[in-house]
Amino acid sequence: MRFAKLVPTLLLVGFVVMACGGTNNPGTTATKKIALLLPESKTARYESKDRPFFTAKLKSLGFNTDADLIYSNANQDAPTQQTQAEAALTNGASVLVLDPVDGAAAAAIVAKAKAKNVPVISYDRLILGTADLNYYLSFDNAAVGALQGTALLTALNGKASARVVEINGDPADNNAKLFKQGAHSILDGKVSIVAEYDTPSWSPDKAQTEMQGAITAKGKNIDGVLAANDGTAGGAIAAMKAAGITPLPPITGQDAELAAIQRILSGEQYMTVYKALKAEAEAAATLAYDLATGAAVPSSMTNGKTTNNGASDIKSVLLTPVAVTKANIKDTVVADGFWTKADICTATFAAACTTAGIS
Repeated sequence: MRFAKLVPTLLLVGFVVMACGGTNNPGTTATKKIALLLPESKTARYESKDRPFFTAKLKSLGFNTDADLIYSNANQDAPTQQTQAEAALTNGASVLVLDPVDGAAAAAIVAKAKAKNVPVISYDRLILGTADLNYYLSFDNAAVGALQGTALLTALNGKASARVVEINGDPADNNAKLFKQGAHSILDGKVSIVAEYDTPSWSPDKAQTEMQGAITAKGKNIDGVLAANDGTAGGAIAAMKAAGITPLPPITGQDAELAAIQRILSGEQYMTVYKALKAEAEAAATLAYDLATGAAVPSSMTNGKTTNNGASDIKSVLLTPVAVTKANIKDTVVADGFWTKADICTATFAAACTTAGIS
């Protein structure tokens, strides 16, 4: 079964966005520049998925990505991102697609863009505290945390007073707050959260240190770990292995990173959350192209959805995340072409792939 069939909402959003004016003229070349400003590279998705998907979509629309796409990665530094955005505006960007390092600080970038009549698309993470933001394009991020919490409860199989360590994401990232909110909406009152951390910069190394601290303070009797993404999950797993915890308790993740999919196959990680980054990046590219070329963006693109950023209700395209466990790797990330069998089923994981029906 194709993964797209599993997520009709995602497919609908993709088709609706594709109906924007820019896609009606393939082969033409946009005369204005588009800036893609990504936040960091510690999370593998940005350089390996978001950027190439975004660029490829623009090329398919006839946009000259070699000459007219301005790209920067801030490497998790908000002042650097501010400088990169200012440089993009100085270099003639007519649209900013901005995934903010710091959602609150990025409001200053929106203000500078507004002064130049340059629209801003808040990509993946929400820019906070400004009514001048034009669009927000992401996933239902509270639902991500709820998926993680629900999966962890399933893995715990009703164990009474289960002891859980919660390793959240970067407190400067509004998405991390939503993931945390969603997780607590499921777990509170059903498990005992014995230690909880917010992880600056989404750093796997810091997550490892946090998990080591939890083990030292609370002991090795840990029944589950709610990790907000695959990087922090990897850090937590490294800490538990170093402490000699066997078997490893169920641990959640997010982003469907290749290493995480392989850990799920081998039993080290219980689940991840798959966000169809191709659909997200292509929708952002299409919207940016339409804004750059002056095409009318139909109200049906957002289906009336908005997200409040503390200052205003921002027009929003919100895609649907999906929980991935060993049972549905084949029908999600493989069926959707996010990872191929060759990517996943290296010699180390060949037997596990066969067991999981990935063939």
